[in-house]
Amino acid sequence: MEKRRGWMMAILISLLAVAGCSSSETSKDEDEVTLVYARGVDTTVGNEKLIEAFEKEHPNIHIEFREMPSDSGQQHDQYVTTFSGKSSEIDVFDADVVWPAEFAQAGYVMGLDRFIEEEDIDMSKYFEGTVESVTYSGRTWAMPKFTDAGLLYYRTDLVDNPPETWDELSDMASDLNGQEGTKFGYVMQANQYEGIVVNAVEFIHAYGGQVLDENGQVVVDSEEAIAGIQKMAEIAQSNYVPNNILNFTELETETAFIQGNTVFARNWPYMQSSSADEERSKVVGDVGFSLLPSGDAQSASTLGGWVTMINKYTEHPEEAWEFVKFMTGMEGQKISAIEGGVAPTIESLYEDESVKEASPVFANEAFVETLQNAVPRPVSPNYPKITDIIQIEVSKALAGDQTPEQAVRAMQQEIEAVVNDS
Repeated sequence: MEKRRGWMMAILISLLAVAGCSSSETSKDEDEVTLVYARGVDTTVGNEKLIEAFEKEHPNIHIEFREMPSDSGQQHDQYVTTFSGKSSEIDVFDADVVWPAEFAQAGYVMGLDRFIEEEDIDMSKYFEGTVESVTYSGRTWAMPKFTDAGLLYYRTDLVDNPPETWDELSDMASDLNGQEGTKFGYVMQANQYEGIVVNAVEFIHAYGGQVLDENGQVVVDSEEAIAGIQKMAEIAQSNYVPNNILNFTELETETAFIQGNTVFARNWPYMQSSSADEERSKVVGDVGFSLLPSGDAQSASTLGGWVTMINKYTEHPEEAWEFVKFMTGMEGQKISAIEGGVAPTIESLYEDESVKEASPVFANEAFVETLQNAVPRPVSPNYPKITDIIQIEVSKALAGDQTPEQAVRAMQQEIEAVVNDS
């Protein structure tokens, strides 16, 4: 009997041990989480290095990367299809700076204020414009990841000091047009697409106007906005821009500048790299950049860039926040700047020597000042409709088919109708 009792006890102990191991392994498995992270095509190693660094710090959280189309419009539509179906297949995703209000109102994304307060995240360390772009109805819906802002590029072999005002630019572009083999004095994005909105917002704000005020009210029908559109139209109709300026996007702008065909150009920071590429550029060593010229009120550069959001229907909100916090925090943004060449949204990173060494743009005081003054496009859940209205009405003004007064009056009425219907 004693032998039998001992034998049974040994079996029981063994079973308990196995059960304990199984329970431990199950618990361990439950702690392992895989997040699906979506963003557009990245031609650098920045995204890869970012995920690698996060997983090293968080070994229980694995990141499955889902590459989205490079075209932001296609990305937008795929996200809308996914999230409108309340799918949890994507946990974290990067979004264009103009999407947060739309996605917030639609109920696609998770508000981040609870996380920000619990972690005591200081949002004042981010550029003001980037914070405005992720704020809607008094709440924060995304974290600023990397930013962009328009710059004025110029030929240093032709220009000693860049123009400080739009009037000065007009005079210099007219006088210098044709020198050193140039064909134009100035080029910008004036085609009927998102680029014309970016440029129009810069002119409107430079002369003291706005499209929407801080309360979301439509205020574009103003003397200041008229002055901005008037100056933009004067430039588009001048003899120092290409005859087909109304067909110009970033691509045509870049080509004209790096081929040595224009004295001045408005474009994003990426053009600094292409203008210094000896295989592509004819102006290597003769390129400078500065703030965009001022109007009657200020120098204004429209905010570009991307933010990071969390799907409202994610099954792993805490882990998703850890990933968002890392990517948009100091360490993550430093990796993105050095390895991916994108501009940080945290101002103090521009004092970091390794970030400065990553790109001449990051070390340039004019670029940092541009980011400090960058203005977001209208923050509204109706932005897709608003941008269509601006594109159409500004295009008519630049083509001379209507006056700037008629353009802003039409924008006021049409945008008000969209806002009031929502």
